[in-house]
Formats: sequence, C-alpha cells, structure tokens
Amino acid sequence: MRYAYALTAALLLGGTTATLALQSPAASQEAQNEPGMVAATAPRPGAPMSFADLAARLQPAVVNISTKQKVQVANNNPFAGTPFADLFGGGSDGRPVTREAQSLGSGFVVSPDGYIVTNNHVVSPGQRGAAVSSITVTFPDRTEYSAKLVGRDAASDLALLKIEGRNLPYVKFGDSSRTRVGDWVVAIGNPYGLGGTVTAGIVSALHRNIGSGPSDRYIQTDASINQGNSGGPMFDMNGNVIGINTAIFSPTGGNVGIGFAIPSEVAAPIIETLKSGGKVKRGYLGVSIQPLDEGAAEALGLPKNQGELIARVEPDEAASKAGIREGDVVVRVAGRDVTPDQTLSFLIANQPVGARVPIEVIRAGKRLTFTAVLGERPSEDRLAAIAGGNQGLDPEDEETTQNATRESLGLAVQDLTPEIARQLGLANTPKGIVISAVDPASDAAAKGLRRGDIILSANQQPTVAAADLGRIATEAKRAGRNNVLLYIQRGSLPPRYLAVKFR
Repeated sequence: MRYAYALTAALLLGGTTATLALQSPAASQEAQNEPGMVAATAPRPGAPMSFADLAARLQPAVVNISTKQKVQVANNNPFAGTPFADLFGGGSDGRPVTREAQSLGSGFVVSPDGYIVTNNHVVSPGQRGAAVSSITVTFPDRTEYSAKLVGRDAASDLALLKIEGRNLPYVKFGDSSRTRVGDWVVAIGNPYGLGGTVTAGIVSALHRNIGSGPSDRYIQTDASINQGNSGGPMFDMNGNVIGINTAIFSPTGGNVGIGFAIPSEVAAPIIETLKSGGKVKRGYLGVSIQPLDEGAAEALGLPKNQGELIARVEPDEAASKAGIREGDVVVRVAGRDVTPDQTLSFLIANQPVGARVPIEVIRAGKRLTFTAVLGERPSEDRLAAIAGGNQGLDPEDEETTQNATRESLGLAVQDLTPEIARQLGLANTPKGIVISAVDPASDAAAKGLRRGDIILSANQQPTVAAADLGRIATEAKRAGRNNVLLYIQRGSLPPRYLAVKFR
C-alpha cells in the first residue's frame, strides 16, 4: 500500500475521436439504416454528459499545499577535518549538515474564513529529525497564502490548516454513509505538481480495510489518484466532499485504478474536534490482534472472516481487567460483528473513552461475553512495534525428541531450558518449547518459522514440554483438521499466531 505521493509516471498515446449528433427520432431511425452508421443514444439519467460545470464550480476551493522542511543529512565529506572541507559541501567538524526539502500535496477550503483540510502526511516531517519550517497554500488563480497548522490526527491521517482570508471559495462535507458502489465521483488535486487536475470515476468499493489503523474504513475508487493528490477532495455529483484522497494501491507507484479516500463520515467529526482546539480521543482495549485467516480458522474449527484473534493482552489495560485472554477470538463488539470490513480496531476506536462495551469471544469452542471499560488509545509512537531478534541455537543443542506427528509439521522441537534461553538472549525462560530444526520443504518453513523460535502454545493449548506438541497435533489430525495454530515468540518481538499445515 502506498500513499498518494508515490512516484511513477506513465505516458498514454493514441486513441480515436468520435462525433455525437443529436437527432430527431425519425432522423435517428434513418441514420440506423445507413451502412456502417452506429446510432447514438442518450445517456441514462445520472450519467453526466460532462463534468465541466461541476469542475468549474468546485475547482476554486481546491488548493495546492507545499511545505519546506529542514532535514539533517550525514556529512560524508571525505575532506572533513581538513582545511579543504568547506570546498566540498560540508563543515570541517564532521557534524550533520542541514538542508531544505520540499513536499507537495492537496487540500480544500471548508469555510470562507480560511480553514483548509488535508492529510497529516502532507504537512508532517518526511523523516525523523526533520522540522516543517513553512506551509504555503496556493489557489488556482496562483494566489499564495502562508498557512499555520491548527491541529493534526496521525491515526486518521487528517490535518487542519488556517490561512488569513475573507469570503474565500469553500466546499462542504457530504454524507458518505449514503454513498453506493457504482456512484460517480470526481477528484481534484495536484498530482505530480500539476495543479487543478480533475479526474472522474466511480466508487469501486466501500469499507475497505488497508491495514492503516483505527480509521481503517476507506472508500475505494478508480478515479485517477497519484503523487500529490494526497489531501485532495473526492466529490459526489452534488459537489459535496464525501472523501479525502489518501492512498493508492500500486505495484509501480503510479495510478492503476485503485485509490482510497477517507469517508466524510469519519473525517468530519475529527475536523470539527481539531477546529475547536480539542484532542481526538479513541477507545482502547489494550490488545494486539491478528486476522483470523483461513488456516487459523480451520485449526480452531471456526468460520473464516468472522472475528479476530487476540495475539497479546497488555497488562492493566481494559481487556486484561475484563478477563479477555491471549488466544481468544473476538467475534462481536457492542452488538456489531467483527469482520474484515468492520475490524476490531475500528469498532473499539469509535467507542468513547470510558465506555462499558460488551465483547463476545470464542474461547476453546465456547462463546463468552465480557464487559470492558475502555481506556484512551495512546499515541501512534507508543503503539509502534519494537524490533528484535535472536541468535539461534548452538549445534550441540540439536538433540530432539522426534515422532511422526512432529515430523508431519516439518518441525523438530525440544524442551526450553534456562541454558537455551540464555543462548537465545532471553532475560527470562518462557513456558514453551524451542524449534531446533525446520524442514525447508514444509509449510512451516514457507511461513517463516526458523530454528530458535519458541512455541508457547498449539491450538490454544500450552506447550510446556516437547511431547505436548505431538499430542496436540495428533488430536488435530484425528479431528480432521489440516492446520495447527502455533503461538510463536521470536527473541524480543511480540508473540504472534501462525497456522501451519500438516504435510
């Protein structure tokens, strides 16, 4: 997935032209009798002959946004520390060099006094350690204004700017909840720095989940969106903003007809909060989750695409206090089903902080209901994953207890002793078993399992001894299952679930 500032250009050449003539019914019938003549038909209601009037009305309120950033770059001057250092682009003391960078995006005016909506990533520093020194807003008539940042919300990728102006052209948010797949839409923005570019298409899908966080509920469109369209508006045929163009899916970096916009029903309340000077607060359950993919669902005997798997429960947070455990499959939140289009993150984030929310889970085949009192979602920085790794096992630790069932998974395992834990760089010895070998032809290898990984459980049952995996795998095969759901820890990384097929 790429933001709409990904860069790839394509040149389309060729094509044909056609002439459309309006005729009386009689003339049209005569035309149909002429050899080779294709009769023109009027478009059905709702299919516009032209977007020109709509574009002319809306373009004055769509702006280009550029930022200047001061970024630090390493001083790779080979003459640093010599009298010749200043002649080759760097100081003589070897310190980092500060340079100015520029970014481009789009936005739209939402009030006559100059409030402007855009994406947070358009006005955020492009790299860690950078600082935005100025934001410039340019209107279609090339009038420029200096803008100040009123507020931003990284989780939804929205930001609100303000310029000093009066009686400015502006547009309004529409109701995206009434949008249907197949509706016409128009996007206006600044792709590749080409200001005031209008593209049209249809709504391709609704409620798209692209794995971007708690506001993961996008409108998909085939209207062309490219680098520089970020933050620009998506209009319906009444000229109302029903989305903010944010991201594209593209193997090349350019438009391939799959773009994503933040729905106005999500964006409008956040913008109002930022405008009032408030902070956007979201509910927080305190869990790490994984999708219940086909393999995991089959291993647990559950239908796929219904529910999400709890991979980790944070201590002293809402889920932990409510009694929710690692391995639970959450299927409903506040009476709403958890699905790929309606994720657990989305449902929880859109509940108020402090709300008492009923959460239904499946645990060991039983449906249970817990009531969680939601906390406040931390900042995105606090939620960032912590990288880690391990050093693997010494060759002398390869002695394992093998049996046919473990071999059917392509794994050799052994008990996890304090000595092995020290070799793996673990501060404590977890309750689990350690993988000492992986068959490269197995599904386990294809899924990325490797020597030194620790199996904490299998099919939601603890694996405290090597024999446990064999017993659990045997039970799964007798039940007609094709997968075993393993709970894997690798070094200091957070544990995660992985479904492994029998060979």
